Amino acid sequence: MSVDRETVKKIASLSRIAVTEAETDALVPELNNILGWVEQLGEVDCSKVEPTTAVIPNKLRLREDVVNDGNMRDKILANAPVAEHGFFGVPKVIE
Repeated sequence: MSVDRETVKKIASLSRIAVTEAETDALVPELNNILGWVEQLGEVDCSKVEPTTAVIPNKLRLREDVVNDGNMRDKILANAPVAEHGFFGVPKVIE
């Protein structure tokens, strides 16, 4: 696959990037080089390589999923402009 001036203009239009004629001419070989590198990566045989997520063995340290209030109600309500009966006080929306 190769990129020409019209393709660069279309890509710029779709991504809402303003490019001049000189920039368009400069982008054509750059995009073609990038596509050439991608084609080279496609030629690499990696059928015997197992997918990895990290180079070192990691195990997730999971905690038990327990729902609680955090026992911080007083600290949180101390920041509220108005606190009523242990809750945030808010003004009426509908009268």
